[in-house]
Amino acid sequence: MKDKKHNGKSHGFKGGSRDFKKPIHNFDAKHVSIENINLNSKGKIIVEGIVDRVVQTGGPTIFGVSDGTGSLAIKGFIGPGQRAYPEIDEGDAVKATVSVGEFQGELEGEISHIKKLSDEEKKEFLKKLSDMEKERAKVTPPEFLVKDVILDKLKSRFVEAATQIRLAIIQNRPIIVRHHNDADGYSSGFSLERAILPLIIKQHSSVKAPWEFFLRAPCQAPYYEIDDSIKDMANSLRNVAKFSNKMPLIIIADNGSTQEDLMGIKQGKVHGADFIVIDHHPYDTDVISQEVLVHINPFLVGEEGTKFSAGMLCTEIARFINPEVKNISQIPAMAGFADKIDLANPNVMDQYLKIAEKEGYSKELLADIALVIDYASAKLRFMEAREYIEVLFGEPRDKQKKLIELMAPYIHDLDKRGVSIGKSNAKHEKFGKVTLQTIEIEETFPGFGFFPKPGRAVSLIHDNYQHEKNVSALVTAGVMSTAITLRATDEANFSFHELLGFLNEKVPEAFVAGGGHKNAGSLTFLPYKKDEIVKYLKEFIKHRN
Repeated sequence: MKDKKHNGKSHGFKGGSRDFKKPIHNFDAKHVSIENINLNSKGKIIVEGIVDRVVQTGGPTIFGVSDGTGSLAIKGFIGPGQRAYPEIDEGDAVKATVSVGEFQGELEGEISHIKKLSDEEKKEFLKKLSDMEKERAKVTPPEFLVKDVILDKLKSRFVEAATQIRLAIIQNRPIIVRHHNDADGYSSGFSLERAILPLIIKQHSSVKAPWEFFLRAPCQAPYYEIDDSIKDMANSLRNVAKFSNKMPLIIIADNGSTQEDLMGIKQGKVHGADFIVIDHHPYDTDVISQEVLVHINPFLVGEEGTKFSAGMLCTEIARFINPEVKNISQIPAMAGFADKIDLANPNVMDQYLKIAEKEGYSKELLADIALVIDYASAKLRFMEAREYIEVLFGEPRDKQKKLIELMAPYIHDLDKRGVSIGKSNAKHEKFGKVTLQTIEIEETFPGFGFFPKPGRAVSLIHDNYQHEKNVSALVTAGVMSTAITLRATDEANFSFHELLGFLNEKVPEAFVAGGGHKNAGSLTFLPYKKDEIVKYLKEFIKHRN
């Protein structure tokens, strides 16, 4: 047993100097499943379960016990900071007689008698526990919010993902949600968060449990990079050593499907983490499905990822995870507009918009919310900022409205300034029917902290030039010393992934890498190869037209 502090708390104890080594039998006590325990549970009750943690505080010893229906902290006391029941350790199956009370808003049981089950009794209990967990994790699929063949094709994957997530919660396994750092990514992460947190609270009978068993963190790169993977594993391994936590289930949302994600996922698996990927980005070859518990992506079922954003997919999955999830039905429309799904799948967008309008969200308001989320993501960067993000998504809605009314006009002005700055240094070349627009980002825009970010600035300048010049075949490149951000129209006959292959063939010593959609993406390279990369970008566009 590892002596650990229990979240810095010194648990109260009412038992005086009672000798807790002496068995106290109460034959009037009734066996109660943990899910049915509450402050109205009078007298002594019997709980049976697996000890998944032992925590020594400055007062009593705390045993975390799970019985398949929930988890309960039960405490024993023989003296301040002294180890009670040293014969009971993590992994043991126990039967305990306890009195239910409350400490700092959380349910706890005060032990009057506890015994370790025999090996045969433990084996029988574990079989019953496994069956119970599987039964509780089962998903009853709801009707989708909208009708679309893509959702129908992905339904079985939704069921499996939701089942695995519910099982992780039931087994007291921490969950990490990693999402892209933009409006669609935040929509994905928040939808999952809204579904998962109430189930964690119920599982542990504690409103504070989500801070221990759930983390949502944005990824700056458009993939689950090795940096994020190492940080996640380092933090998780620390929590295993310090708090006896299990290794996490990691959900990668709006990222995760490409070759670039593979190393981060494999690195996590070495340490015992499992992964679920919910994405809509294209890939050259599916190298991810064999490495994860569930891989969800429209491309896996022969459909286009441009027709469904990750925020849409995650909102639908959230309803599979938790049928009682609230305040997410407006999110798909907002995420869809943020990722321009209205252009690729107008029928679905109309359906989602009607749902949002019933919740009091107009198209204009949804667009403004997405705008503020993009701005906030640039400032928050890697922070989780759970409470602040809740306000942005309407928790509470009156505060959301005030915040959007304040921030949106200010950010619109910043966008206008960004477009004006970009236009001042944009250069244009014609290759057949295609116009290439280039902006030297570092020579044109102020440095760190400037909004719009390079990716957003390139998108705004790209859209503005189309409207101002009535150009339909356009590629826009935001060029930096070690990276290029690209946007293209359908008429430009562009392919980001084919460009990536072309550049690696022509300039292998530049070590070009990146990720994105067919018509949008970011690539990186060695700085001394910048001029060559730009030259071959032009050659690529020229040869395709």
